[in-house]
Amino acid sequence: MQSYFTKPCPTDMWTPSVEKVVCPECQEETPKEEVLLDRGFKNDMQTLVIECSLCSWDGILKNYEVAKDFSTLKLSIQETTTYLDGIKPNQEILYQEVTSLKQKFDDMQFISYDGTLLWKITNVSSNMADAQSERQTSVYSPPFYSSHTGYKMRVRLYFNGDGNARRTHMSLFFVLMRGEYDAILKFPFNYKMTFCLFDQTPKQRHIIDSFRPDTKSNSFQRPRSEMNIASGIPKFCPLSVIQTDGNAYIRDDTMFIKIMVDFGDLPKNLLPFVLGLNPGFPMNIQQAIVKQELEKQTQQTSTSTST
Repeated sequence: MQSYFTKPCPTDMWTPSVEKVVCPECQEETPKEEVLLDRGFKNDMQTLVIECSLCSWDGILKNYEVAKDFSTLKLSIQETTTYLDGIKPNQEILYQEVTSLKQKFDDMQFISYDGTLLWKITNVSSNMADAQSERQTSVYSPPFYSSHTGYKMRVRLYFNGDGNARRTHMSLFFVLMRGEYDAILKFPFNYKMTFCLFDQTPKQRHIIDSFRPDTKSNSFQRPRSEMNIASGIPKFCPLSVIQTDGNAYIRDDTMFIKIMVDFGDLPKNLLPFVLGLNPGFPMNIQQAIVKQELEKQTQQTSTSTST
């Protein structure tokens, strides 16, 4: 007579090293080759209704393993979701830090330490549209310095104007920033500022304007926050000029604005000459050429006066 096991047997009963099977009920030993599994009972067991003591699941045994796997997967998903929710704030902080570092890196590529900045402004049409819709009314230039140990500055451009110049002129303002060496610099800042919007054609009819700081204004005192209040020229350039198709100041959706701190208080009639110099020349060469021109004009003035 063959022996039948009506309950699932431990796995180790069927390993090759086991020659006899011990019945878990009566402890009788039977040669392994004489033992047959009761497959019918095994199939019947799969239809037994069970209730899980660890969760709210109930159903037939056949589906239990699937439900157990699903429960494990669900728990894993919940744990993953909780983990992701936990790191989401950190991700946002990291994103802000990366954005800030990128901005600093971009700014570093354009840093000037000679009191001048040649600002290349791209996507002019998009910036203009943003200003007109008031999504973003202004943009800042990269920071620049009067020297390696000098004043830290930038400019703020309102494409569609600001204040009483809104919708009629492009406004350009100077911004004094907090710097590393402010403690030993002289304040209020009282050096003349000159702005130049470049004509990108050979005619070089640049738009040039200057202003001298109001030393009583808070804008030119030592900065106590990251930036002082901007101050400058509200009606720098009529919008009708730069919004005309084919105008000389915007080419390939790009404009160039030069900002210059005038430490030498150059004569007004010399500014077109200074700003018309080839920007490709090194600064020391430009300064030498300006000096020669200034001496030449001074000599001509002296000669005409004496005659």
